[in-house]
Amino acid sequence: MSVELITKEDLEIFRQSLLADIKSLLGKSSQQVKEWLKPAEARKLLGISAGTLLTLRATGKLTYSRIGGTYYYRYQDIHNMLVNASNSHG
Repeated sequence: MSVELITKEDLEIFRQSLLADIKSLLGKSSQQVKEWLKPAEARKLLGISAGTLLTLRATGKLTYSRIGGTYYYRYQDIHNMLVNASNSHG
């Protein structure tokens, strides 16, 4: 059985590496989100099927804009829907 000693310098190097990794992850998560999402993006964010998205749109529970033949959903509206859903369940 071999024994390895960890020095204060080793811990400092580990700490610096860990902080750099955390900053990198936080930087990725704080990237600017798009204001308008296509249906596939909205479904993925909400975790719903195409039919459910159609129902939300048809019943007016989720507002949209239509340009040409493509529907677009505001990120903020989807975010608000998720927040309201989590508040009503908790």
